[in-house]
Amino acid sequence: MSEPLILNPADTVAILTEKGVASAGHKVARQPMPKGAPVIKCGQVIGYATTDIEQGAHVHSHNCAFGAHGRDYSPGAGLEVARAALEIHASAPAMQFQGYHRDGGQVGTRNYIALVATVNCSATVIRRAADELDREGALDAYANVDGVAAFAHGTGCGMGSSGPGYDALKRVLTGYAGHANVGAALFVGLGCEVMQIARMKQDLGAAARFHWLTIQDTGGTRATIDAIKARVREILPAVNAARRTPAPVSALKIGLQCGGSDGFSAITANPALGVASDMLAAQGASVVLSETPEIFGAERLLLDRAVSEDVARKLMARISWWEDYTARNGVSLDSNPSPGNKAGGLTTILEKSLGAVAKAGSTPLQAVLDYAEPITAPGLNFMDTPGYDPVSATGQIAGGAQLIVFTTGRGSAFGSKPAPTLKLATNSRLFDAMRDDMDLNCGDILDGVSLQDKAAQIVQMVLATASGQVTKSEGLGLGDHEFVPWQIGAVV
Repeated sequence: MSEPLILNPADTVAILTEKGVASAGHKVARQPMPKGAPVIKCGQVIGYATTDIEQGAHVHSHNCAFGAHGRDYSPGAGLEVARAALEIHASAPAMQFQGYHRDGGQVGTRNYIALVATVNCSATVIRRAADELDREGALDAYANVDGVAAFAHGTGCGMGSSGPGYDALKRVLTGYAGHANVGAALFVGLGCEVMQIARMKQDLGAAARFHWLTIQDTGGTRATIDAIKARVREILPAVNAARRTPAPVSALKIGLQCGGSDGFSAITANPALGVASDMLAAQGASVVLSETPEIFGAERLLLDRAVSEDVARKLMARISWWEDYTARNGVSLDSNPSPGNKAGGLTTILEKSLGAVAKAGSTPLQAVLDYAEPITAPGLNFMDTPGYDPVSATGQIAGGAQLIVFTTGRGSAFGSKPAPTLKLATNSRLFDAMRDDMDLNCGDILDGVSLQDKAAQIVQMVLATASGQVTKSEGLGLGDHEFVPWQIGAVV
């Protein structure tokens, strides 16, 4: 039997690592803990004993509960250490990928035509048009076009015409249409909705890659489907003319995601992705952590390396917003760990957050972004999003992420367009069980593979994917239904 894994000398719990055992990833007490004592993992408080716990006992939801965490923040206190972490990788040879160079300096990893619904009322016509084009083989002669992607959603009307909800949706729609992985975009509206095409035209201007129509002006549902198909056929030759050419890694923006996390997330895939993030950041790439409810309790690990007081204040403000938002709706942030997370060994949001933050590596926090805000700063960024993966990834992609790296311990069937998703398994059992979905196994870290070596594998897979290598989720055709903009504010 494998010895339980101790992550920090100060820990009061150790992690079971026996392969093929249901309790793998769960915690056992290293010492007796009286009722009320803090439970410590990774050197951090993850909860409090709700009863006396004997040495060697299973520590989980039955005897450990969420509680207060330290708020004695010292923004920037670890900034010099974070800068030193960046310097470690600064001398590495320059890396490149093969991408599609766009006007304005963007570089795409894919080449899609995007059909963008401005409102729920135009969701059916864009989906029907994309489906009919696919069944008719419209793209068969265009090898350089990755597909026609329909971005449909459930809002765009019944909302305020200004304010956070309107602004967030507009950022999402324009972010997808103007994405580096999109060669041309066609906005389709009903005509009378709040999210008016005329207003979006003003913001986007008359760029050749943007096209527009409404159902009401076109003559109804069938006429609009036919008009969409005709427009796509017109623009296909120009989009197909794009060719991949070399681009520096500094052109990449990479969304960091985790879903279906387990007790190994903080030990294998997430810290390996963190080292990979540091390697990419050292060459000027942007790496984007998100899911604000899933950094709760571990926000200090980001605040310590904030590059300015403004960056730290913005992150603290978003944490406060979420505490107020959940309280007003009768929900605790500790509601975040799902039944699957708990079955995999995670007990509280404080514990889950430690693993989530590990994806961000060790380098300075350069910027804190609103949902779907454009990503401009090289290095580590944080974007305010919910913890729900489709909503979070939609915000990252709208901000400009050309690919997503997604760790999972319980298993995930997530995919995304127009930015592909790479999925990393935290344990070998999952990798073996879901080989059609997992791109890389990080479970072998438990067998002695170093985090540095695994990070190098992740970076090489990122570069190959950015250059056109098909991910497992792309091969399965995932990504058409994971476009889920965050609906903020009242539905009226």
